[in-house]
Amino acid sequence: MANFIDAERHEDILILRLNRPENLNALNTTMRDKLWQYLMLIRDDISIKSVVLCGEGDRAFSAGADITEFGTAPSVIDARAARKNRDLWQLMQSLDTPLIAALQGFSFGAGLEMALYCDLRVAEHNALFALPEVKLGYIPSAGGTQTLPRHINATDSSMIITSGNPIDAEKAYQIGLIQYLTEHSKYLQFAIDLALEIAHMNPTVVRAVKRAVRSSGEMEISEGLAYEIRARLSTILSQ
Repeated sequence: MANFIDAERHEDILILRLNRPENLNALNTTMRDKLWQYLMLIRDDISIKSVVLCGEGDRAFSAGADITEFGTAPSVIDARAARKNRDLWQLMQSLDTPLIAALQGFSFGAGLEMALYCDLRVAEHNALFALPEVKLGYIPSAGGTQTLPRHINATDSSMIITSGNPIDAEKAYQIGLIQYLTEHSKYLQFAIDLALEIAHMNPTVVRAVKRAVRSSGEMEISEGLAYEIRARLSTILSQ
């Protein structure tokens, strides 16, 4: 059975590729389960120093959740238990290993939400971004209402979430949704080169920096500054 996720080790980085191009790399249950397994590997294998997440084909990074599975899931109780025991998005958010999203074509719904859990986002000029759930009669279910306002300002977040309309790569770059904008043929290599650059840094320091940045949203500034001092001393002592 196809697992629809390909993994390739390149030096100290791992490249994970969503591989359902005929379905715009829409996320189905099999893909979620396989992605969970790879994220657990990334969490536990410190030899993996950075990760690139990309999509196969030219049309999409991911068009979101596979709507053909809607209505075929287990009971509500079973579905809630599965999410509690295997919370893909919480696992992604908690990783200390840097994650880089390489984005082309559509990044819609859960596809965009998955990219928002990455630390850096690289996109080609023809990319489009949207959280279209409101147009389908429901709200984002992979954290979009919470993660998007943590990356861009409240006005732009409200526009994207409330309208459900897509924005192009230039607009996404202007508002800070993506950090790097490249020509179509260069976005993936750019992301790989960036991952390799990070992988060549001191991994203890890189992981500590990521934890410190992540904790900043959970602390008052005084607590955050104290945390930073402790993290700096810890990394010095570990060298």
